[in-house]
Amino acid sequence: MRYRLTFMTGVAVGYVLGARAGRERYEQLCKKFQRFTENPAVRNTAEAAALGGRKAATKAFGKVEERLPDSVSDRVHSMRGQRGGTDDGWGTSNT
Repeated sequence: MRYRLTFMTGVAVGYVLGARAGRERYEQLCKKFQRFTENPAVRNTAEAAALGGRKAATKAFGKVEERLPDSVSDRVHSMRGQRGGTDDGWGTSNT
């Protein structure tokens, strides 16, 4: 499924960049893409992927933190503090 999605994304991008169908077709494709990205299932999947990525990054950082210079470690901690705890208990985020 991942490869199919990657292929279809490549086809869509190639068509948009190389098409000679005109502005109307371009606008039609943009509207379809916007409807696709506003779909709740797509948004939930994207949020789940982002959350999984954050968890994996946190886990990886925990394993290599002692090997990093203090300046890098301090920077990561300050960035985490800026993001803050915006968990509302509903499984949503501010992404």
